[in-house]
Amino acid sequence: MSPTPRPKPSRPSPLLARRSKSTAASLSAFIPSLPVRVRSPGPWTLTPGPCSSAPSTPTASSTETTVADDLRSLYDRCIRCGLCLNACPTYRVLGEELDSPRGRIYQVAQADQGRIEIDAAFRLHMDRCLDCRACMTACPSGVNYGAIIEYTRAQLLEQQPLKFWQRWLLHGLIPRPRRRRAAARLIRFAQRTGIDRLGPAQARLCPPLDADPFAASGQVIPAEGERRARVIFLPGCVQCELLPQLNRATVRVLARQGCDVVVPPAFGCCGALHVHAGDRAFARQLARSNIAALEAIPADVVISNASGCGAQLKQYAELFDEDPAWRGRAAAFAARVQDATEFLDHLGLRRDLLGPIPAVATYQDACHLAHAQRIREAPRTLLRQIPQLELREMERSDQCCGSAGIYNLQQPAIAAQLAADRVAAFRATGACILATANPGCSLQLAAALPPPVQVLHVLELLDLSHAAARR
Repeated sequence: MSPTPRPKPSRPSPLLARRSKSTAASLSAFIPSLPVRVRSPGPWTLTPGPCSSAPSTPTASSTETTVADDLRSLYDRCIRCGLCLNACPTYRVLGEELDSPRGRIYQVAQADQGRIEIDAAFRLHMDRCLDCRACMTACPSGVNYGAIIEYTRAQLLEQQPLKFWQRWLLHGLIPRPRRRRAAARLIRFAQRTGIDRLGPAQARLCPPLDADPFAASGQVIPAEGERRARVIFLPGCVQCELLPQLNRATVRVLARQGCDVVVPPAFGCCGALHVHAGDRAFARQLARSNIAALEAIPADVVISNASGCGAQLKQYAELFDEDPAWRGRAAAFAARVQDATEFLDHLGLRRDLLGPIPAVATYQDACHLAHAQRIREAPRTLLRQIPQLELREMERSDQCCGSAGIYNLQQPAIAAQLAADRVAAFRATGACILATANPGCSLQLAAALPPPVQVLHVLELLDLSHAAARR
């Protein structure tokens, strides 16, 4: 089920007008009215409110909520029950109420009503949010926290533009294929010469780059055997250079399972990173270009192997609330989008094409697959069909690994703690393979889990299974 639509508020938010307004009391004065302390004793020590555990699956109210037309009606749904705290990665790491979904909603409400200033501290707490949506899965009241944090960031961006490096990355590099390829060549040179080891720790997130990036744009890869479907595969942006083997594996699996695979000649960045950063205007530009490039191509579905990209593509209509013509086109486009694991689960794997992988694996849920797209079982169902592959469940498998788009570049210390937690949970399973469903998760976890551990996308494991069957 795709996420609930999130209309843009119809009235101008006072957030813009309240930046410098003095407040009668600091935010801390309001926090004691909440049923948890401002700070817990230390990292990973929770101080829950009246309810101490979250439901494992979304309730009807959290999945069928109709989002209201203004910011206040979004945050007014919060009943301060505290269920979101146990689910929130930043609260679990920092132990700060202000770095929990409830605390952030409270700050947004106070700022919107002019009771606190929008200062550096306010921005810090908003920036620390991973936008992982785990709180939305836990929430019994259907609070659309994703809409609140993304709209708040959009308002903050109008006051203070992106930092130079963020603008260069989001505007000047990621959406521009030629620049990405040039950057990849520089990174390969740095890796061969060892220069990359002299850089910041974030540079180690980049895997050893393949000399040949994924370059199948404009091609149609025919189905093997009986044709069961015709699909458009979106190779994404950075994974073409950073994880080309994943895209090649995805194309091979789809073709092997009977799909004609169309790789469009003109499709750019989906805009997910820009929406998360609050840059909705640039995201709209990208969306218009992508919709125009794909809407006339005949296909049964549009496939993404990146959960963050897929979630954004399914939400394209929300970018065009004030543009009915484009909203209709965006909604029609979004209705065709499916995650690769979602599609293959619906299609049904041809079991006779799968060979054995004698190993133990565990699966790390991608946040925007489990929480935003509400897809949990499809990846597991596919993995369980691989002969001799034992799948063991990992504790808190839907806890964010710290990748979250470019979060691990912006908040490396928190991201590292989240990755370390996932590493500990992985090692407790005794598995030798960590399966993921998102390229960002693969990069983050592979950097934290050196060989002989293998961090592989579900599609890569299916590709290996196909190869084993051919031997």
